[in-house]
Amino acid sequence: MHIAELIETRFRVIFIWSVVGALLLTGIVFAAFGGAYAFGPWVVLGPVVAIGLMDLTQKKQAIRRNFPVLGRMRYLLELVRPEIYQYFVESDKEGVPFDREHRSLVYQRAKNARDTTPFGTKMDVYAPGYEWVNHSLMAKEIDASNMRVMVGGPDCKQPYSCSLLNISAMSFGSLSMNAILAFSRGAKLGGFAHNTGEGGLSPYHLEGGGDLIWQIGTGYFSCRDEHGNFSPAKFAERSVLPNVKMIEIKLSQGAKPGHGGILPAAKVTAEIAEIRGVPMGRDVLSPPTHSTFSTPIGLLEFVKQLRDLSGGKPVGFKLCVGRRREFLAICKAMVQTGITPDFITVDGGEGGTGAAPLEFSNHIGAPLSEGLIFVHNALVGYSLRSKIRILASGKVASGFGMLKRLAIGADVIMSARAMMMSIGCIQALKCNSNHCPVGIATQDKHLMAGLDPTDKSVRVASYQKQTIHSLAEMLGALGLNSAQELRPWHLMHRLSANETKHYGELYHFLRDGELLQDPLPLDYARACHSASAETFGHCE
Repeated sequence: MHIAELIETRFRVIFIWSVVGALLLTGIVFAAFGGAYAFGPWVVLGPVVAIGLMDLTQKKQAIRRNFPVLGRMRYLLELVRPEIYQYFVESDKEGVPFDREHRSLVYQRAKNARDTTPFGTKMDVYAPGYEWVNHSLMAKEIDASNMRVMVGGPDCKQPYSCSLLNISAMSFGSLSMNAILAFSRGAKLGGFAHNTGEGGLSPYHLEGGGDLIWQIGTGYFSCRDEHGNFSPAKFAERSVLPNVKMIEIKLSQGAKPGHGGILPAAKVTAEIAEIRGVPMGRDVLSPPTHSTFSTPIGLLEFVKQLRDLSGGKPVGFKLCVGRRREFLAICKAMVQTGITPDFITVDGGEGGTGAAPLEFSNHIGAPLSEGLIFVHNALVGYSLRSKIRILASGKVASGFGMLKRLAIGADVIMSARAMMMSIGCIQALKCNSNHCPVGIATQDKHLMAGLDPTDKSVRVASYQKQTIHSLAEMLGALGLNSAQELRPWHLMHRLSANETKHYGELYHFLRDGELLQDPLPLDYARACHSASAETFGHCE
């Protein structure tokens, strides 16, 4: 049973404080009529009231602010013994999306606390699946303050200098305004980007002042007409805002590829309905596919249209890899039309969301490593890789997690759940119920009031900075000068107790232009022959 279940609603807290108030009133009555035990209730309950007032007025911990006194149970269990707390929150392994190692790492870095550990590795280094990198005796010192890459292809007029670690897509509506403000302000403090998610460009994204990646989903929120179709005029009006640095077309997401977005009716406020252009009182269900285009060439023409309307800002698209021939069809369309996106975001099937069917989350869509390697290979095979940056998202939280994805094809890392944890997410798994106890994934004004954007923005900036610093230190340990020098053979993977291979041996990495030549590689031949620039379907 999760601790969050014990404090699921504020009604229980109201009940508890009503009891406290009644007892205090009893104490007053006793005091009025005298007696040996007149002040007994005050002696017992006075400290409780004082602690409650302290919890209500502090801004560091949302769970204490929202649930005074009772919320301290979580921290008490952690203080006594971390494993006791883990017993409660990890009792249902199927529902817990983040392992203990990464949770602890994010919390420490967000609080700017020491993240070193005693007694060596906590992992079984001989277990299948263990991964590592081999260091160099000629280690170097890498400057972590300027670890960025330029995003912008040959047709981009306003390229963007992007940090290697940014906030992945999370929508206002799914998240509270205070959570969005914390992310945007944190991105401003740290000099990195914040993806708006498909829920639209809200005032809170803009108010924080951070760099934004405006995501355009199938619902075209913030740029749709009265019929729900894409509105070029509304898009042009908002895309030229100085905060908007890049535009991302969402084709699919890892948590529910092939399924539209879901915002439960309980979380649809009048403000959200106005921003998205949807009615209140009903679930907001985004279509599973776009209405503006239906072919690979149509997708690229839409990319060009958005780039032109935005004044030449970087435009790309996001997808979770599914049928290989469909992505190869997009590559063929790039070669045929000469239109290329400035970036492609690859979302792994392990990606998270506040609301998705269980089967979609668990069994649909390629995991990040496989999807990332395939997209990188396809672009290399069609001689397109030098024009397009690859952004990767899917359960990345640490410097090593970044290093791994950068080694196998990514240029930039996007993180969602780790960023949420940096502002106080305790994985209560109430994202779709509007009862998030720490005020992140809720529109309940009383709950979101517990999250202080000013304090949490510092934490998200701290987490991002320290994780980038960790990456820089590891690159230096490998004897490299930058992340761009990482290669698949840097990354080792244990297959069994006595067999290891590097990723260059585990996967087939193509040579430049290899898919433009005959004969095609055997593991790509069938999918390439089935792909057509004119259709996402099968080419006979």
